[in-house]
Amino acid sequence: MSPARPADAAEGAALAEPSATGDAKAPRVVSGLVVRAGRGGVSLRVPGRSVAVGVMLCAVLVTVMGVSLTTGDFELSVTEVVRALTGGGPPGADFIVNTLRLPRLVTGVCVGAALAVSGGILQSLTGNALGSPDVIGFTNGSAVGALTVITVLHGGMTQIAVGALTGGLATAAVVSLLITGRGLQGFRLVVIGIGVSAFLLAVNSYLITRATFQEALEAQAWLLGSLNNRGWTQANAIALAVAVLLPLAFALSRRLSMVEMGDLTATALGVPVARTRTLLLIVCVALAAFATAVAGPIWFVALAAPQVARRLTRSSTPALVPTALTGAVLLTASDLAVQRLFTDALLPVGAATGTIGGLYLIWLLVSESRKSRV
Repeated sequence: MSPARPADAAEGAALAEPSATGDAKAPRVVSGLVVRAGRGGVSLRVPGRSVAVGVMLCAVLVTVMGVSLTTGDFELSVTEVVRALTGGGPPGADFIVNTLRLPRLVTGVCVGAALAVSGGILQSLTGNALGSPDVIGFTNGSAVGALTVITVLHGGMTQIAVGALTGGLATAAVVSLLITGRGLQGFRLVVIGIGVSAFLLAVNSYLITRATFQEALEAQAWLLGSLNNRGWTQANAIALAVAVLLPLAFALSRRLSMVEMGDLTATALGVPVARTRTLLLIVCVALAAFATAVAGPIWFVALAAPQVARRLTRSSTPALVPTALTGAVLLTASDLAVQRLFTDALLPVGAATGTIGGLYLIWLLVSESRKSRV
């Protein structure tokens, strides 16, 4: 009998994964379609449930997008929206759809997907449900960089994006130095990240106090996390970032699932663990930073979306495509809700996600504490 190849070992490990509850003694068989490209070629396992969940999320997202484009102070029919999108609608409908509603919607979809995938990667790397960019401090680090550009350098959109990315990467580097020699272990990383996040929040407050009155108002409004008044400049910026970073994250998802098995197993399967972790961490921070630069700190989407996606797909491995769709649905649905329920006030979507996410975080902490007592 010929020895098993690394690819065969990887496929076998994927088909006998631990259960979603973390019970290593109870391997489960993952059903799905296995596609092979020729003799000795590449094989790909397509989980049937993940595909079904992805289709369902796409349908929900399209529905939310349709409601967002057709309802509001000026209601439009589906036909009028389609004509406006194709350049044949009346001037009023064209302005409402293409100038006011569509860029806000594109921004929401891209920001939600970016935050969700960022949270999914970090939770997988740390092995902790609380491993989220907004909990650990990466989002606050991006906010420090962006606020520095706004209040000190008086930069534009491009400079704000660069500042947010620099602040997020610097925060990730500081957190990594503080846990040097211990690896990305969940509890230690979360505790240190919470401390770093609190310090950065104080820095944000200091920057606001040093700004002019007008700059302080703009910075405070930005810190709430909002999709209000987002135009094509913001939509194009986050769409470009997502178009570059999401395919890279999806391409690395197979390595990410192997890294979840442990360093020794991943190394035996031919995965360069240190390089893979570093690359995934950079992608994670970049996604969170660009999303923060465009919409401000929008809390708890990165925390909740990966958990919701895993529960829907019943997968113990990273399901980054359903995670991205879940994040897009959560953010666009939340934004639609605050627009329609609070028509007299421009309530930022960050208020809705913060409320929902806070309740989810309480439930998550209670459930995790119960597991630790068992």
